[in-house]
Amino acid sequence: MDKKTIPLGKRNGKTLIFGGIYSNLQALEALITIAEEEKIAPENCFCTGDIVGYCAQPEETVQRFIQWGAQSIIGNVEEQLRTGAIECGCDFKAGSRCDGFSKTWYAFAQTQLSKASITWMKSLPDHISFEFANKNVTLVHGSYTHISEFIFKSTPWQAKQSSFNASTSNVIIAGHCGLPFYDQKEEKIWINPGVIGMPANEGKTRVWYAILDDSKGFSVRYKTFAYDYQTASRLMLAKELPQEYATTLCTGLWDNMEILPETEKKLQGIDIKRFIESVS
Repeated sequence: MDKKTIPLGKRNGKTLIFGGIYSNLQALEALITIAEEEKIAPENCFCTGDIVGYCAQPEETVQRFIQWGAQSIIGNVEEQLRTGAIECGCDFKAGSRCDGFSKTWYAFAQTQLSKASITWMKSLPDHISFEFANKNVTLVHGSYTHISEFIFKSTPWQAKQSSFNASTSNVIIAGHCGLPFYDQKEEKIWINPGVIGMPANEGKTRVWYAILDDSKGFSVRYKTFAYDYQTASRLMLAKELPQEYATTLCTGLWDNMEILPETEKKLQGIDIKRFIESVS
C-alpha cells in the first residue's frame, strides 16, 4: 500500500499520546477512564500503533478503540494483519525468543480478528501530522521511513534526524520500541510516550503514556497508570499465549532484552521516573 499521511492542521488543548496497546483490553479501559477524567476528547488522543499484540483480547481491544473514537497510525502488526502476512513484521532477529513467541501470539490474533476489524486497519494512515504550540508534529511508528525501526534514547541522533528531514517536523512522536523517552537537539524533539500494553522493564507493573500541553508553550508530561494486570495475565494463560509475556505483566520485567542496545539493557529494573516526568 502507498504511504499515507493525514494532516490535521492546527490542534490545541491537552493531547494524550500513547502506543502499543498490544491487545491488552484492561489497560485500554484504564486509559480511556484517564482521558475522561482529564477531559481530553477522543479526537485529541493519539496512538502510535500496535493496537494488536501480545495479549489475549485482540478483537475486543480493536472494537473498543474504534468505539472510543481516538486516532491511530498503523503499527507494523496492523500492517501485517491487514495484508494477511504470516508474521508480525516486528523486525525481531530470526530464531530469537521474541521471534519464537511472535509465532504464537500473532497467529492467535489472526484467528480472533473479525473482517470488520481488518477492514478498519486498512483505513489507518502511516503518519498523522498537526501543528501544536507553533511546532510541526508528526506521528510515526518506528521511524518515518521504516515502520519497524527500533529507535531508543541511546540511538545516535543521526538516525532520528532522518525522520525530521523526511517529515519536515519539529517534533516526532514515535512508538515501537516499548520504552518511554525524550530526546532533543536544538529545536528538534523526539518523544516516545511508551506503551500501555506491557510494562517498561523497570520492575513495576505500571505502564506509560504522555500528555502534550500548550497552555504555557509546548510541554510534555510523562505519566503512568496502574490497571488490572492480573486479569490480563490470567487471560493470556487461559488462551495458551506465551507464559513469559504473561509473567512480564506481573513482574514488570521483560523476559529478554534481545532488541535493546547496551545502554537500555543496563537500565532494567530502574525507575524511569528518575529520568523523565515533565519536559517543556
